[in-house]
Amino acid sequence: MAEAPSEPIAFPFPDPPSVCELPPELAEIRDGQSVVEVKFPDGISGWMVTKHADVRKVLVDSRFSSKVMATAAAAMSETETGKLMNESLVGMDAPEHTRLRKLVTKAFTARRVETLRPRITELVGQLLDELETLPRPVDLVKTFSVPLPVRVICELLGVPAGDQDTFHAWSNALLGDWQQVVEKEAATVSLVNYFGELIAVKRENPADDLISELIAISNEDSTLTEREIIALSIGILSAGHETTANQISMFLVTLLHNPAELDKLRDNREAIPKAVDELLRFVPLTTTGGIIPRLTTAEVELSGGQVLPAGAVVLPAVATANRDPEVFEDGERLNVTRENNPHLAFGSGIHHCLGAQLARIELQEALGAILDRMPEVRLAVPESELRLKSASIIRGLESLPITW
Repeated sequence: MAEAPSEPIAFPFPDPPSVCELPPELAEIRDGQSVVEVKFPDGISGWMVTKHADVRKVLVDSRFSSKVMATAAAAMSETETGKLMNESLVGMDAPEHTRLRKLVTKAFTARRVETLRPRITELVGQLLDELETLPRPVDLVKTFSVPLPVRVICELLGVPAGDQDTFHAWSNALLGDWQQVVEKEAATVSLVNYFGELIAVKRENPADDLISELIAISNEDSTLTEREIIALSIGILSAGHETTANQISMFLVTLLHNPAELDKLRDNREAIPKAVDELLRFVPLTTTGGIIPRLTTAEVELSGGQVLPAGAVVLPAVATANRDPEVFEDGERLNVTRENNPHLAFGSGIHHCLGAQLARIELQEALGAILDRMPEVRLAVPESELRLKSASIIRGLESLPITW
């Protein structure tokens, strides 16, 4: 292993020169060190791991705790935001996580999700019908990428259509700049109160939606509390639409940046499912290239012989793990027909994304329809003018002007 830098590297890293590139610092770390010390804005130091084997270990090994990080966040403040983090699935370890995940999975099965595909296809068509009536160029973010997953998640949960725009604003605040504490807390309080009222309505008038099903499960199993249903609903809302909205736009930009790969999809729509997984591998989901930090509860040795002590903050760099040359042949190149693709975009282990299959369906239907309806789609501005959303956890575009 190369000699480690004498000083921790400042983190998070600045935006890369192009929206289609990783931050140069990530590439330098990956090429020089499989584990590197980083310093967060609050002065706390931690360790970023970059290799696929090590990142997967962080995600699946119970010695890397999510709960400890969430508990620490909640302990710093008695705000609703802090409490919600501690009560969410992403902030739990086994056995609490196992109990809650098992209960919610009953209402979120692959079979149930697949039955949503016709409705998702219908929503995609409706949005593209509306988009095609607008003067060009059109901002794909505003007219399509955001509205589609918002409508899907809200229909899945059972949120009335009239409340969906408000929900998007709350979710945006929740996943936005972490320094906007007041705005984040206001959004959290609004969401908690809203879902509390919606649950009361659905107890009296259940419908064919996820919240009603969770209520029914709680009636049979009293260990699922109303507060947990609220936390689950907020987690599904936030993670389930913000990530997919950003991915739709980022995936299209990435394909336009790689025209030879885009041509493969123009000639073969059956390649789209593989292409979606390749784009999930290739395009970072977060601005940092990593996902929620963990805290070691015991000493752990990683693949390169690096030993992390107990109590260490560890950031798994999924972006570099998904391009690890030891796992992915020619991993720095987008290959929409890639066969072997064990990417970690949805995480791994007990925290593997609950909505992974739903996201895949939305992305498949969105990309397929765009190519069908707009085969000559192209950017309406130079790529250099595109900007990543500022101070957002999830990596996405402020806008995406397109024409066709």
